[in-house]
Amino acid sequence: MEIDRRIVPLGASERSRAVATLAAAFQHDPALSWLIPDARARPARLKAFMGIVFDEHLRFGKIMGTPGCEAVTLWRPPGSVHLHQPIWHPGALRYVPIFRGRLPQALATDAAIRQHLPQDESWMYLKYAGVRPDCQGKGLGGLAIRAGLAEAAEAGVPSVLETATPSNVGLYQSLGYQVAAEWTAGQGSPQFWTMHHPGRRA
Repeated sequence: MEIDRRIVPLGASERSRAVATLAAAFQHDPALSWLIPDARARPARLKAFMGIVFDEHLRFGKIMGTPGCEAVTLWRPPGSVHLHQPIWHPGALRYVPIFRGRLPQALATDAAIRQHLPQDESWMYLKYAGVRPDCQGKGLGGLAIRAGLAEAAEAGVPSVLETATPSNVGLYQSLGYQVAAEWTAGQGSPQFWTMHHPGRRA
C-alpha cells in the first residue's frame, strides 16, 4: 500500500497507532535501552512510556505525522517547552513499572535534559520523532520534522532537540540543526547531543 506522505496534525483518534510507531522506533535508542535494559520487556514498557508522553503532548504540545502514523513527531510550541510533569511528582508511580530499578537514572536523565534546554520559552522543542521501522529510509521523518520547522520559521522562533543516537546527529544537521552541547546523565549514561536550529526554513 502506498504511504500517504502528507504531514497532518494527529490527535486522540490516532493514539494507538502513533504510540506503536514511537515504541517501535525507539526499541534500540541508546538512552531508552539504558533505562530499560531488559530487551524482552522493553517493547511493552516503551508502549506504556510513549503513551504517557503522547497524552502529555495532547494536553501541552503538538503532534504531527503522516495520516497513517508511519512517522510521528511530538513538539512543544513556544510557551510550553518547560510545561510538563517531571518524572518525580504525585503521579510518579506510573513510571515505576516502566523504569523499575532504573528510575534514579531516569530521574537524572530528565533533570539533565531540562538543564540543557534553553531557559526561556521562545522555542519549538522537538521532543520525539519516530518512523515505523518498516517505513524507515523513505524520507518520512525528514518530512515531518520539516513541517514542524516550517511552523517555527513562521512563528520566527528557533528549535531545540536532544538525541542520544550518534547517527541522528548528521541527519539533524542536514535539516539545519547544529550541536549546542554534548553531555551525559551520569555514570553509564550514553552521550547526548542537544541541538539548536536557528528558525529559518530547512
